[in-house]
Amino acid sequence: MNWEELKKQCLVCDRCGLCETRTNVVFGDGVSDAEVLFVGEGPGQHEDEQGLPFVGRSGALLDNYLHAIDLDRRENVFIANIVKCRPPKNRDPLPEERAACLPWLREQFRLLRPKIVVCLGRIAAQQMIRPDFSVTREHGQFFDKDGVLFMGTFHPAALLRNPNNKPVAFEDFAALRDKIHEICDHTYQ
Repeated sequence: MNWEELKKQCLVCDRCGLCETRTNVVFGDGVSDAEVLFVGEGPGQHEDEQGLPFVGRSGALLDNYLHAIDLDRRENVFIANIVKCRPPKNRDPLPEERAACLPWLREQFRLLRPKIVVCLGRIAAQQMIRPDFSVTREHGQFFDKDGVLFMGTFHPAALLRNPNNKPVAFEDFAALRDKIHEICDHTYQ
């Protein structure tokens, strides 16, 4: 399956009940040859309305952090979510919703073959790094899983709620920049 076929199939997904309340499937945004993949938990209201990940206030903050380390979703990264449809009232995605949606993310991962995955927030980090991952204790650390480096950091929405964590989150992005320079081939060309 290629990128366009995957997106076409994902946009009509009905694998779980979230399809009944969504406005749009949020497939993801970025370049299809990205060496760095960012993964959040799921779309919020603005994302559901526009069909794009991280477009509200938290998206603006994420874009600021990306730009500070010379990354841009239109040039050298891809941004996705664990679930592709908005959970009602922005609640955490249920385990069965995550399970139904994970094959889409796995296929995105297979096609991208990223060198680094940045998990934005607890839900993404516990799904992709390990179930007991603690963002507050382990943010900014890299974990090698079958030759791919995974890092968890604070979700931009959490940073808006608790701005005291912004400086340490920025340190995570600085560490990410250094790691990209170390292991990526074309991200910073």
